[in-house]
Order: sequence, then structure tokens, then C-alpha cells
Amino acid sequence: MSLSAAFLDELRARTLLSALVGKSVKLQKAGREFKGCCPFHNEKTPSFYINDDKAFYHCFGCGAHGDAIRWMTDQRGLPFIDAVKELAQAAGMEMPAPDPRAAERAERARGLHEASSDAADWFVQQLNGIAGAEARNILERRGISTAIAKAFGLGFAPDSRGKLKAALKEYGDPMLVEAGLLIEVEGKEPYDRFRGRLMIPIRDPRGRVIAFGGRIIGDGEPKYLNSPETPLFDKGRTLYNLDRAAPASRKTGRVLVVEGYMDVIALAQAGIEEAVAPLGTALTEGQLERLWRLTDVPILCFDGDTAGQKAAIRAAGRALPMLAPGRSLAFVTLPQGLDPDDLVRQRGARAFEALLDEAEPLVSRLWAHELAAETLDTPEQRAGLRQRLTERADTIVDRNVRQEYLADFRRRFDEQFAAPPRRFGANRPFTPGQRRNGRWVPPPLPVTHQAKAVHAQGIDPILARAVLAGLIRHPAEIARHVEVLGSLRLAGGALGRLFEAVVDLALEDQALDSANLLTILAKSGFDSVAGDLLRADTLPFSFTRKTGDALRASADLNEAIAVLAAGPEVDQALADATAALKAEGTVEAFARQNALVREKAALRERLANLVLADEDDETLDA
Repeated sequence: MSLSAAFLDELRARTLLSALVGKSVKLQKAGREFKGCCPFHNEKTPSFYINDDKAFYHCFGCGAHGDAIRWMTDQRGLPFIDAVKELAQAAGMEMPAPDPRAAERAERARGLHEASSDAADWFVQQLNGIAGAEARNILERRGISTAIAKAFGLGFAPDSRGKLKAALKEYGDPMLVEAGLLIEVEGKEPYDRFRGRLMIPIRDPRGRVIAFGGRIIGDGEPKYLNSPETPLFDKGRTLYNLDRAAPASRKTGRVLVVEGYMDVIALAQAGIEEAVAPLGTALTEGQLERLWRLTDVPILCFDGDTAGQKAAIRAAGRALPMLAPGRSLAFVTLPQGLDPDDLVRQRGARAFEALLDEAEPLVSRLWAHELAAETLDTPEQRAGLRQRLTERADTIVDRNVRQEYLADFRRRFDEQFAAPPRRFGANRPFTPGQRRNGRWVPPPLPVTHQAKAVHAQGIDPILARAVLAGLIRHPAEIARHVEVLGSLRLAGGALGRLFEAVVDLALEDQALDSANLLTILAKSGFDSVAGDLLRADTLPFSFTRKTGDALRASADLNEAIAVLAAGPEVDQALADATAALKAEGTVEAFARQNALVREKAALRERLANLVLADEDDETLDA
């Protein structure tokens, strides 16, 4: 019975591997995976892992690896077809009816595999013979060792129209044409496709030769020639070196995508074996899916020239609709004029690893590309940038990922184009009697007992709620203003108790973040009060919002704390000055009262400057 790849893929997708393995192996949750002691070798410490998302198991001790079907054949000892039948029954799938034509196709594919394998062996013989001297010299000049050439099956196609055809004549011309080894032109005898080229076999994930790439020896065009599409070879779904990169990536936890065959081979020579390459085209959706089966964030390493950067953006655009939580791409841009082959030969593997350590997230690559797409001097051009970024994000199918991209693009846009944050002397407490524009400085006033006690009754409740919400959002700011905050005594009730609790908790642990602070407050009975403070629709300030410009939020919160501290003192001083004016009636008393009236107006203006405009409000709430 012949089973289609689509049927087997659906069967694997419907089988929860951890549940299947868990019937005979004790498993425990380990992050996104399950782990247990390997059933294929004796061990005391678990090194056997199951990944349900990628539908495979792997043992880091003995190297056992496979999917649900492989588990049934290797661990249960069932024949392949019996394993499939048992899994299909459990998954509620019916086995396909026997198809004589499918059997014929399978038999023909077997013949194509054999022809391709024999062709690869013949090319290797030619490389190691007299005719392959020039090809061997090229490999030597590029630093490709004999061992690496053998590992990748490199060969040589003589500059002849019929030598391969003669060597594989037992397969017949029609099969060799179908395998892409011969070219058939109407009215002419078929002839060898690859002539005078260094030959690079292309293998499927199981390591079987399915096609070839040929690099010209000497001058000529095209520089690289690939096999045509055949029953074995689907260019858009094949990645060069996937058969060798897959096991290597399971050890390193990463997979690299480079532009060409020789880049892959040079990296392997340098000890970096988890690299693959598309076959002369931009990355396709099918190739991306194959990469994500290996790792959540493949790293794309493209040349720094225009062609390389265009390829990177095309790959980014293709990937966007397919993104999912945790699943993305990262990008490495190589120095201008260098590809991975050049880089590792000239500077070594460490230089390449250093670039990988600085890989750029997908969102950053898209932002940089759109930012550089045109000048942004006018409002219309900046609006165009907003629109392009929004259109990029809107192609993402997953709603949560799409919203995160929109929020990230807004934040970057605001940081790039927003006016500098308003400071207003934010880092120092406000001192009554000092005007910020320098036009006048009224005489200092004595601090009375009433002024010292004014904090207990003169706090602006609305501003106090906003400051408290800001401190919960940004606990790190508490330590910067501990002296001012410590002098504040809010009015009694839940708000005052919550204020004291927030300050105490933050001072106990200055590394406390907002989420942990809220958790501790909730356990202390403040969950409803703290939650109410963080409702964005009631607090129109940048520092009370969950998203937005962090620098602006910090500056605005500093300013709000200064105004909160100064307000009661100015109010009490104004009350004292008014009483003095009534009692004394002097010019000095009038001047003092007038100065404090202006001070109070200045405080109101500073507070008004902190209130978000409607458009800012919408941006932060989006």
C-alpha cells in the first residue's frame, strides 16, 4: 500500500506525541516540552525530550530521534504499515484505499532516486580522477578540505555532452531526462545537462540525492545551474543541507539560513554545521515551515549588498502572515562585500559567531527598512511611514502578535519623532517662591507649624491617585524620590494605606517590578484599589498607562511628584500671606500674597501640561 505524504502529515498532526509516548514512559513537563528517561538506553538522569509543537522526540544521550510513526516502529517494534494503521485508528482516520497508480509512481520514484544516487557517485569519481584536477584546485583555493568535500559529496561533471548519459545508459534516456540529468530538445538526442561544473548534490531530509547544483569551472554563464523541477525535486520546498543541519540544530538550538551552497559548506568547514540555503530563490512559505520545525527563531544571514537586503525583506514579508507567539525570524547583516564563505575564511568562525550574537529581531528589521525607504521631513511623509508600518502589521494573521507589532511600531515612531520629554525641573522638589522663567524671585517665607502639617490635609486627591498609579506602574521611580515621598502624609482611608504599602514594598526590594508589586498588593488586600487606580480611562497621564514612551512617562511622573509635594505648601503659604495682609495691610504683605497667587497659577499650569491631549490618549490606549 502506498501512502501519500499529505496523509502521513495529517496523521502526525492528529497524534499528540506526548500522550502516545506517555503510555510507556513516565514524563514530566519541562517548559514547552516533556522530558523523561530514554527508553532506548539505560539512564538515570532524563535526557529524552518530546516536543508536541514540532511532533518529534529526541534523546540527547543516545541520539534517538523520530516522530509518532518512528516511535511505533522503533519502540513498539511494529512494521511501518501496522504502525500507521494503529495510529490512524486512534486518530479517527481511515486508511486510504490501495491505488495501483500510486504504487507505480512509488516504483518510478525509486528508480529516479537510484539514478540520482548513481549520478552523484559518478560525479565524485570524476572529481577524484584526472579530469577533475582543475575542480580540485578550486576547492583547495577556497579552503575546502578533502574531508568536507567527501561529506558533502562534491563531484565534477566533465565538459562533455554524453559522458554521464553513457555511464548511466541502463536507466534509459526517458528516466534520466525525468531525473533532470539530461536535456531533451525536440528533434535532437538528449544530452548531459551539467558540463564543466563542480557538482553539488542536493538531498532530501532523509539524505537521498534528489537534484544537483553545478558551479561553472572557469568563465561562463550561468555561474550556478540547478536541476529543473522533477517528481523528486520541488525547489520551493527544499532547503540545501537540511539533512545534515537538522541534527546539528538540535544540539545548538538554532538554524542559520545563508544564500548559497558554498556558504553552507564553508561554515561547516569552520565547525558551524546547522546552516541551510534556499535554491536560487527567495525563501518560500514551505521552506519557512520546514525551518520552524527545527527552531522557533531561524537566523537569516544575508549579504550586506542591495540584493542581500532585498532578499531579507522579501523573507520578512513572507513570514509575517505566518508568525505565531514565540515564532519569528532574526536577521544578521554581513559586512559589505563579504558573504559567510569570505568571512569565515578571512576572519574565522569567531567573527561569524559575534555577528550571530547581535542578530536583529524581525520587527527591528522591518522598522529600519521602512524608516530608510524615503525622506521623512514632512508630516505627509511621516504619515506614509505610519501607513506602511500598519499595513505590514495587518498582514499578521495571529491577533495577539499583530497587536504587539502595532504597539511596537507606535512606540518606535513616537521615540523617533516625538518632541523631547517635558522636564519642568522634574528631578528636584518644587520650592515655593521660585519662578521658572527667571523674571522674579519673591522673598522666602517662614515655614510655620501649620505649613508643616498641611500635608495631612492639603493633598490634591486626583493628582495623588495619579502619582500612586504611576508608582505602581514604575516602582523604580520610588527610590529616586524617597525623601519627598516620605514627607508626604496622604489623607486616611484606603488611598493612604495603599500609598504607604507601595512605598514600603518598593524600598524593601528596589528590583521589584510592576507585576510582582501588584501580586504582593493583591495578597495584602489591595487588589481592588490598585486595579481601580490603573484604569486608563480615569487617569489621563502618560505615567499611568501600560504602554507608551518610557522616557516621557518617567519625566512626567517626576514632575507630578514635584507638583504634588509643592501644592500643599503653596496653599498654606498663600493662606498665611492672605491672613497677614488682612492683619498688616502693608505693601510687603500684598507683594507676598500676589507672588504666591502667581505660584499657585504656575503649579496649575504645570499640572495641565501633564494631562494627555486626546491624540496622545488614543495613541497610548491603542
